[in-house]
Amino acid sequence: MLNPALDQLPDSPFARMNALIADVTPPDDPPPLLMSVGEPQNRYPAFVAEALAENAHLWGKYVSPRGTDALNAAMVGWLERRFGLPAGVIRAGESIAPLAGTREGLFMLPQVVTPRRAEGTNRPPAVLIPNPFYHTYAGAALTAGAEPVFLNTTRETGHLPDLDAVDADTWARTSLFYLCSPTNPAGTVADLDYLTRAVELARTHDFVLVVDECYAELYYGAPPPTALQAALALDGTLDNVVVFHSLSKRSSLAGLRAGFCAGDPGVIRPFLKLRDYGAVFIPLPSQAAAARLWADDAHVAENRAYYRRNVEIADAVLGDHPGYARPEAGFFLWLEVGADRAETTARRLWAEAGVKVVPGAYFGRPDAHGVNPGAPYIRLALVHDAATVEAALRRIRPLL
Repeated sequence: MLNPALDQLPDSPFARMNALIADVTPPDDPPPLLMSVGEPQNRYPAFVAEALAENAHLWGKYVSPRGTDALNAAMVGWLERRFGLPAGVIRAGESIAPLAGTREGLFMLPQVVTPRRAEGTNRPPAVLIPNPFYHTYAGAALTAGAEPVFLNTTRETGHLPDLDAVDADTWARTSLFYLCSPTNPAGTVADLDYLTRAVELARTHDFVLVVDECYAELYYGAPPPTALQAALALDGTLDNVVVFHSLSKRSSLAGLRAGFCAGDPGVIRPFLKLRDYGAVFIPLPSQAAAARLWADDAHVAENRAYYRRNVEIADAVLGDHPGYARPEAGFFLWLEVGADRAETTARRLWAEAGVKVVPGAYFGRPDAHGVNPGAPYIRLALVHDAATVEAALRRIRPLL
């Protein structure tokens, strides 16, 4: 009676984490601290509350899945301003879709582009997923009837999938390829050359390249590029490419549930049609707040400085640890502690320091040789204020 794909869905990393430490009691002093979840703790702009209040009379209205004119203008304006995209390339209702958080869009998009069988075969289509990965990618692939194909990302590959390691048969039956740049959890940025190569492969083998770019505004060097730039530079079109952006990290507003995807009109138009049947649409007051956020860059610069300070603290406290690597972007530390020590280390940090972190293996899957590329790592979220982050890192440093 039930869909058998549900049996293959991976458990949430956080459910596994809670089970790992269920029998551990952390110390009361200092108070326990969660560094396990990437939930922003810094303040969002005051004008968000103002926009919601000014538009409170609209809570009772139905909403178009295509978004208000003001929201679309703000999203398109941000893409053009941030990435230098030509005016008119991104068009409301054609090549951009507002989303009630990017998770729903990332989950639904494979249903648009994944056939029942790979062309010319009796095999299911493949959906390529970086490993470690955001668990929504795997759930989306399975419920769309595809085979998730996990591509290991390691220190040796620059924490990005090795595009040369994918065989011709897999490319031929790929319907969708998820990338994340800047990456979660390692904080690596895919440069324009890498993105261009990925776009070329998508067009050669006719699959959709989906790039999750939700950390693109939290960078500590050069601003990360978008795959849309790579696509346009090749031939002036957005063919075979869709990118995702969110206010959750950029504006510290995970609860607003506001993001968008943009790219190939041949994918966005049917995606909007599918969303008419089963998606959640952003309420009008939230759209008004989101429009003001996409139009404002000052608060984003403040957020970036907030996280840069935390990364600098991590450099100072953990920089001499042999498993430490400074992230290029994002707010996670992907700290190597040893393949056989990550779970033990996570339990010890909770028991002795009262700091909750997640073993890296919980974000990954074993490959054909039984190797989970996340196994040597723990993930820490640097989302608290600088003083709290420094105190927590100094608590855990002697225990590593």
